[in-house]
Amino acid sequence: MQHSHEVRDELRPPALALRALIPDVMRGYAEMSRAAMSPGELPSATKELLALVIAVTRECDGCIVSHSRSAVRAGVTRQAVAEAVGVAIMMNGGPGTVWGPRALRSYDEATSDILGDAPGH
Repeated sequence: MQHSHEVRDELRPPALALRALIPDVMRGYAEMSRAAMSPGELPSATKELLALVIAVTRECDGCIVSHSRSAVRAGVTRQAVAEAVGVAIMMNGGPGTVWGPRALRSYDEATSDILGDAPGH
C-alpha cells in the first residue's frame, strides 16, 4: 500500500468524478455512513476500530486511510489499533499480517497529520 497521502491523492479525482455522475447514490452512501458511525450504544471510536479491521480484512487501502484518520479524530489510541489489528490477524491469517501493519502505519500518518504527534504518543 502507498502512504496515506498518496492513496488519498490517487482516489480523490475519480471519486469526485463519480460523485458528479451519480450524486444521489453518493449522497445516500454518505448519509448511511453518518448514521452507522454516529455514537449510540457503541461509541464512535469503537465503530471506527470495527471499520478499520473490516478494511484490513477486505484489503481496502482507501478504507484503511479513511478509517485510520477517523479513528484518530475519535480518540482511538495506537495500542487500541494494534489490538484490533491483532484480531484481524487472528481471523485472516497471513493476509492480516500484511494489511494489519499497513493499517498501523496509516494510523501513525493520520496521527501525525491531525494531531502533530509522533507515533506512540
